Amino acid sequence: QVQLVESGGGLVQAGGSLRLSCAASGMIFSINAMSWYRQAPGKQRELVAAITRDGTDTNYAVAVKGRFTISRENAKNTMYLQMNSLKPEDTAVYYCNTYPTRWDYWGQGTQVTVSS
Repeated sequence: QVQLVESGGGLVQAGGSLRLSCAASGMIFSINAMSWYRQAPGKQRELVAAITRDGTDTNYAVAVKGRFTISRENAKNTMYLQMNSLKPEDTAVYYCNTYPTRWDYWGQGTQVTVSS
């Protein structure tokens, strides 16, 4: 059974940084492109960033480009999202999944709250 467990969220002031982690189990992590999504209250879940299987290619939502960095360590079955210069509008629950996503891979997410 595939499990994706997000961690690293928290409360931070605007301009601060957080590093999210996504630990994968029950899957061959290295053969999957991966992604981060977020969902703010009252809004639809949106793609934040994605990364290829070997980590050589990435893409980002316009809203986070230049501030967030997605990366992965296949040897540790783990993906990361380094978030810098955080803004209140980044407040959301952040989720990881494969790319494209699978409905049965969504986890609990990790809450990120940015205060102004």
